Amino acid sequence: MPRVAAYDSSANNLAGDVVDPYQRPAYSLGNRARRLLWNVVHLLLYRTSPTPLHAWRSVLLRCFGATVGPNCHFYPGSRVWAPWNLQCADNVTAGNGAELYNPAPMHFGSHVIVSQGAYLCGATHDYNRPEFPLLAYEMHFGAYSWICAKAAVGPGVQVAEGAVLGMAAVTTRSLDAWTVYAGNPAVALKPRVNPRAATQPAMDPAA
Repeated sequence: MPRVAAYDSSANNLAGDVVDPYQRPAYSLGNRARRLLWNVVHLLLYRTSPTPLHAWRSVLLRCFGATVGPNCHFYPGSRVWAPWNLQCADNVTAGNGAELYNPAPMHFGSHVIVSQGAYLCGATHDYNRPEFPLLAYEMHFGAYSWICAKAAVGPGVQVAEGAVLGMAAVTTRSLDAWTVYAGNPAVALKPRVNPRAATQPAMDPAA
């Protein structure tokens, strides 16, 4: 089933008098102004903040429209492209060097970890169309999933609950629940134990 873009830059009349499609803006002037302001705040207040001040960085993200649950740890070296498209449950972590390129909404369930240097790519271009439009995709990262250091997740990929993408692995396909992946392209290696399932009480056969 083909992925459906949440945002298609060709659907917006942003070109003006520009003829060359490679020089056309992919986002509105308002979007670009908002990102400029966020980049200034990121440079002056977010990136320079001491590592333990996770609550402070969560406040900054919320000021720009992010939904950030309790006990989230966004490290000062992490980068969120558009905070207004960030939706996090509790205990989400983004390590130093982790980059969340989220032109469309990016959702993180409880206890998701995005390790150091990982790259989550939420957009691409349609190279078969002459206008070369930018296509952005909504993405979900299920609870307890883990994107390991230097790993990369392609546009529109959905990461199910408990999935693990190993160090420096690259995936352009969605990941199944409670499965460990590695390699480039990433392949499933083995199942991961679901600790919550293991602690569930056994069913009474007489019930």
